[in-house]
Amino acid sequence: MRQVVLDTETTGLETSQDHRIIEIGCVELVNRRLTGRHYHQYINPERDVDQGALEIHGISNDFLAEKPLFSKVADEFLAFIKGAELVIHNAPFDVGFINHEFGKLDDFGLVSDVCSVVDTLVMAKHLHPGQKNNLNALCKRYGVDNSQRDLHGALLDAEILADVYLLMTGGQVDLVLGGNNNQDGTTNSLDKIRRLSTDRPALRVIRASDEELSLHNEKLAQIDKASNGRCVWLAASDDAANQ
Repeated sequence: MRQVVLDTETTGLETSQDHRIIEIGCVELVNRRLTGRHYHQYINPERDVDQGALEIHGISNDFLAEKPLFSKVADEFLAFIKGAELVIHNAPFDVGFINHEFGKLDDFGLVSDVCSVVDTLVMAKHLHPGQKNNLNALCKRYGVDNSQRDLHGALLDAEILADVYLLMTGGQVDLVLGGNNNQDGTTNSLDKIRRLSTDRPALRVIRASDEELSLHNEKLAQIDKASNGRCVWLAASDDAANQ
């Protein structure tokens, strides 16, 4: 499955006031693995950046003055996301702005015409009800390094969100138990089970020596004393002896 983790920065908060996208950042996942492919573009919004937005992302009008218009990069951007499942934190905001930009162009529909969308904010609220679920809070909760995130940036935030999403939806994703990996990250079904020969030699049983058993019992006695008689191993041994 191909997914694109996406973030945008904008001139302000409301498309109803014709605020525009000024930065798009995307990273690609295929079968839950980062491929190294990404899309990143700054955009001239043809209007001023609000002061409140500038304080969040630090992208100035002067910096954007020589950047391309959205109309010049729209085809390339659409080609990158088309057919993918978009992974976005607070998806209605970013999707709303992309649709706003598409709406200014001929022959461009809606994001929903070419992509499905997963909202990681909705997912996080379901997993962690009543807690902070912004990206910084999720980084702290899942141990994702966001030390470089002094200001918001679309590509950096997309990269961070990709790590958070993978941890939030499956924990460790690179460990494969058994089988041989194909190039696409899947496992050969015939290699999942390795059967042993029925005529193999019997396995050796190595029993603990008297000295090892004595040391073991001493350790259990220490644990039992330190826990005021609540050593689970001793309790289980007593139960077994009484059966």
